[in-house]
Amino acid sequence: MEVPLLFRCPISMELMKDPVTISTGVTYERKNIAKWLHTYKKNTCPATMQPLESFDLTPNHTLKRLMLSWQGQTASSSSSLGRIDDNEVVLLLRTIESTPFKVRSLKKLRSLIEEEDETRDKIMKFGGIEVLGHIIFQVLMENSDFATFGACEEALGVLYHLPLLDAASTQLLSQPEYIKSIAIMLQRGSAEARLHAVTILKRMAKMDCTRGQVISDPGMDIFKSLLELLSDEIFTRASSCALDVLVETLVASRKNRLKAIEGGAVCVLIELLPDANRSKCEKMLFLLKLMCECAEGRSAFADHGLAISVVVKKILCASELGTKLGVKILWLVSSFLPTQRVLEDMLMFGAVKKLLGLLHMDGRSSTKDKALKIIRLHENSWRQYPCFPGELRDYLILMQDS
Repeated sequence: MEVPLLFRCPISMELMKDPVTISTGVTYERKNIAKWLHTYKKNTCPATMQPLESFDLTPNHTLKRLMLSWQGQTASSSSSLGRIDDNEVVLLLRTIESTPFKVRSLKKLRSLIEEEDETRDKIMKFGGIEVLGHIIFQVLMENSDFATFGACEEALGVLYHLPLLDAASTQLLSQPEYIKSIAIMLQRGSAEARLHAVTILKRMAKMDCTRGQVISDPGMDIFKSLLELLSDEIFTRASSCALDVLVETLVASRKNRLKAIEGGAVCVLIELLPDANRSKCEKMLFLLKLMCECAEGRSAFADHGLAISVVVKKILCASELGTKLGVKILWLVSSFLPTQRVLEDMLMFGAVKKLLGLLHMDGRSSTKDKALKIIRLHENSWRQYPCFPGELRDYLILMQDS
């Protein structure tokens, strides 16, 4: 059963369990608004962006009672529903195809899917993906109106609940016109529609039959849409999905990496990296590593004033994988684009000291080997600076003597 918008947290778009109201009168899930205020250090209302007069969180007992009552009614009505047969599914799909008022029928279809798993299989069996895909495609038409846009959002909501396991379905949805429609929803859709759109992209990108096709048309601005979603501090679920889509698509081809670089991915990732948790940090470093394997990516990285500083801070701090990826990025940039600014930034922001720390670690690894290669490649350039670590000078002398 579809959750009423009133009962959803504006931040996560999920059903609230502990609703609290802030000074602007907007109600949020307690843990979400607390994270916004105390973790992200914001002093505005996420929904309205109005400045907050206070940081008090007032329990919304009235709304909680309404939610509990609705959940009770939903449970009793769901238990009384019978199974929908094949003819009813076919009739409903035909109605959706023929009627100009699609939203109501789509809402009914979505509620049926949410209530019974067997209905999903029937929708797939009787061509539901094609019907939904055609509705999503309509948003590209020049004469598309508000009703068409609303129908597209509802169609995405239905697709979100379908498994999309067969190659035929994903091949259909990965065609350029459908991807372009989904890109429009990522830009202009509601918070829920954006979550549905990026989740569908994520599932398609992870399938072997469509990997690399999901984002392939040079004329599409879907990368920018994904990067905007990735930067969304409020909608963390959609942001995480956007990051996963970027990982899958950049792995797929060099063309996709160049498109991401062109869309500003290097700068966006560098700006987000300092506050990223461990999992996101590793994925962001992996994306930066992939893009730094291209000359265009290295150039964008070197042009950003904070890039080296941000990556250096993650070495020996984030995780073993984070260290490995960070060193690989520095190796790529310092080996293929060793400008004076790059080398000075590495020395000034502590990269040389971090590399020396890796050399003192026991055992041998590819990360340690790359650290040594970087130092040997640029030691003569760094020696002229007074901040060149004396400990490294001693280490290099010891290496020469041995």
